[in-house]
Amino acid sequence: MALRKFLQLSAVATALVLAGCGGGDININTGSGGDDGGGTTPPPTSVCPTFATQGSSLAGVTLPVCEITGTITSNITLTTDAVWALSGKVVVGGDNVNSATLTIQPGVKVFGKSGADYLVISRGSKIQAVGTASAPIVFTSVNDMLGLSDEESAGQWGGMVLLGNAPTNKCPDLTNCAVEAEGEAGKYGGNNPEDNSGALKYVQVKYAGYEVIPDNELNGITFAGVGRGTTVEYIQVHNNVDDGVEFFGGTVDLKHVVLTGNRDDSLDWADGWTGRMQHVLIRHNPNDSKANRGIEADNQSSNFTATPVSKPQISNLTIIGNNFDGDEDSEGILLRAGTNAELYNIIVTGPEKMGECFEINTSETAAFANSGQLIFRNSIIDCAEPFANIKDSAGNVTFNAGDWFRAQPGNIVGDALLGGYIPAPNSVALNNGYNVANNVNGWFDDVTYIGAFDGTTDWTKGWTYGLHATSGSNLTQCPTGTTETASLTGRLNCQLTGDITSNVTLQAGADYVLSGRVRVGGDNTNSATLTIQPGVTVYGKSGADFLVISRGSKINASGTAANPITMTSVQDVIGSPTAAGQWGGLVLLGNAITNKCPDINNCSVQAEGEAGPYGGANAADSSGTLNYVVVKHAGYEVIPDNELNGITFAGVGSGTQCSNIQVHQNVDDGVEFFGGSVNCKNVVLTSNGDDNVDWADGYNGKLQFVLVKMDPNNAKANRGIEGDNQAGNLTAAPVSNPTVANMTIIGNSFDGDDDSEGVLLRAGTNAQLANFVITGPAGMGECLEIESNESRAFAAAGQLTMTNSVISCQTEAVKGTVATGVTTEAWFLGQTGNKVLKDGTAVLNGIFTTDTTAAKDMKTVDSFFDTVNFVGAVSQSNNWTAGWAVGLDD
Repeated sequence: MALRKFLQLSAVATALVLAGCGGGDININTGSGGDDGGGTTPPPTSVCPTFATQGSSLAGVTLPVCEITGTITSNITLTTDAVWALSGKVVVGGDNVNSATLTIQPGVKVFGKSGADYLVISRGSKIQAVGTASAPIVFTSVNDMLGLSDEESAGQWGGMVLLGNAPTNKCPDLTNCAVEAEGEAGKYGGNNPEDNSGALKYVQVKYAGYEVIPDNELNGITFAGVGRGTTVEYIQVHNNVDDGVEFFGGTVDLKHVVLTGNRDDSLDWADGWTGRMQHVLIRHNPNDSKANRGIEADNQSSNFTATPVSKPQISNLTIIGNNFDGDEDSEGILLRAGTNAELYNIIVTGPEKMGECFEINTSETAAFANSGQLIFRNSIIDCAEPFANIKDSAGNVTFNAGDWFRAQPGNIVGDALLGGYIPAPNSVALNNGYNVANNVNGWFDDVTYIGAFDGTTDWTKGWTYGLHATSGSNLTQCPTGTTETASLTGRLNCQLTGDITSNVTLQAGADYVLSGRVRVGGDNTNSATLTIQPGVTVYGKSGADFLVISRGSKINASGTAANPITMTSVQDVIGSPTAAGQWGGLVLLGNAITNKCPDINNCSVQAEGEAGPYGGANAADSSGTLNYVVVKHAGYEVIPDNELNGITFAGVGSGTQCSNIQVHQNVDDGVEFFGGSVNCKNVVLTSNGDDNVDWADGYNGKLQFVLVKMDPNNAKANRGIEGDNQAGNLTAAPVSNPTVANMTIIGNSFDGDDDSEGVLLRAGTNAQLANFVITGPAGMGECLEIESNESRAFAAAGQLTMTNSVISCQTEAVKGTVATGVTTEAWFLGQTGNKVLKDGTAVLNGIFTTDTTAAKDMKTVDSFFDTVNFVGAVSQSNNWTAGWAVGLDD
């Protein structure tokens, strides 16, 4: 870091030297036109107005530089045909004399050349800095203008100071009030609460906070005795050394405030501030650099009971801390030194190592809280260290902040479910807010939510700095067929909804949100292809969100091991606790054969979850491609008693390409096949709540390399395989008869209504199984069972086969019989190359097969299969799960 800063300062110094600085002016060459960056030709002397001094143009900036200095005693306007440099302390107006107005046009940039450069608006004068969302006004440093500032930059110039005539409790006599502001900026205070210092709207202040005098850094924006006649809306202070904004008395109100990456407190008040704020985002630097409090609030440090007492009204504030741990670590809200406050609809959150999120540390402020005068309601504290208490000298708690907070109306201590700073659709922050417009003051906007954002509208977009990705692979607009929605992931979020009847590509560089049942194509009409590029994340906001590929349509989801495609829940993408059933899942509907249709030429079976119809006469039907696709945390009960599988293959044909897929932590089955003939290789199924591989209704596909690992924490699990023909007609044709090779099933000791088991073949299914490893801990249920008479008959006749496999289960390895006098265990051991290790002898090292049972060469059975020299799904020398699969390290 030190080297980078040295190089940055060297670059600035070099630019200044090359430009031939003189007379206090900036002379930095742009290298524009035919110049190579080292010329010193001055621009025409007529470019700047009479109140400014001409400098040479700034490197990388096409506009001329005009420099302003000293005290301005007449109205001036900073226009968009130049960039404007501050030289030293630039003061607008005298102290209630020679008053002037500084007007700044939208899109103008004003910069400080060094730390000693800052802007002061004196009492009686005004600033009219009114930008727009598309053309904000920017106050910044010369380093930033040269492209040399980064996420660690701060203190590169002074800042902005507004001095007003509104009350402050630093003055016993408000009619003769003159308090000296920090940084020797000038006098403030008076008896006019309606005082007007002008307007700040769509304004950024970046990289400020220089130590103007020893131990006295400026804030990004200082409001000292500023009155409520001043308009302040849509302002940002970014990476300031000292506080973001600080209020010394006054009555000024603010709406839509963004405070990011500031090194000390983001919002600081003292000396009797009684203004109002709404819609405020505070975010400490995500790289965990220096930060202190989101709010540090005082009445008056030398007189806690001075009047007027500080008592702002603040609503809809979000504070996001970081992990900085230093002399002053990242914290949430500190109320002290006799301050009072009214706080509504607040969220305070941050990472695990953030300091306390709410503290009252003086008895005077605690007295306001205990008497009901200090209000903190309808708010959420979501922190590892939520509260700090007041204790006496003996260590006894005299004010318990946590107990007090929990006792206030509408307060919550728990997960706010924020995606970045936007609440997820299932966040408790939505619809639990306090109506401050009706119940507190009509100045406030009518809201129903807690925090700075309503979950739909991101009011920071377009005019702020550092919150929205603008480069790299990130898209700038949503692809055709999707619509932009509020970002929960820090990148562009694009929503899919309803039926998609034309081709859509989900491009890398954005994340994609499912809203309700999203279907690609109609049922064999209006067919379309959904293409998903490598690395894309698709997420469901709630349980009712799921993706369906209709008959006749396709999904082309082709990821890579390095950039798999992920389908998951909103909790997963925002880093909140994950669980099964947080969204729906993925359903593929095809035109292949199912025995649920007596007439396959007129077949239309309704899929689970009312996803749509499936089935037909085309065994080679193609529903597209799944490759390196991970489906996590799905399986919501879309309709009563009907949870979706992680991936449902319903009537899906062999023309579909299926490889390197995973289902992790699904409520219902991992993958389920309803008829069809789709083939899959490299399948990972982890921590699923019901069966992992489930087939029925005439499934005749092929599977190779299937790894099942039930939850190692012994959470709910059922079977590695549950295989059926048809529950309503066990002999329905075509009979289910898949071929499955190289499968590892690792059970757990869950014991419930459906305990952890290995393979159950039933309801008339047939099957061809080879190269299996089935194992698990003591307490696991049976590892092999053939349940129905029809399936047992297939086994006894030699039509159902299981060869070259090892079962190592401690509790019950093989259960039941296949015929009178013939146990299933005897049948299993009578097949080629099988063995049972009833003592649970280790056959795996983690997920890797260590057992030396000879493998069957499945390539001699069908060209779909690979020839291998191991049983089970994964060997140490062939770890096809590496780099993309999740949940295998436990």
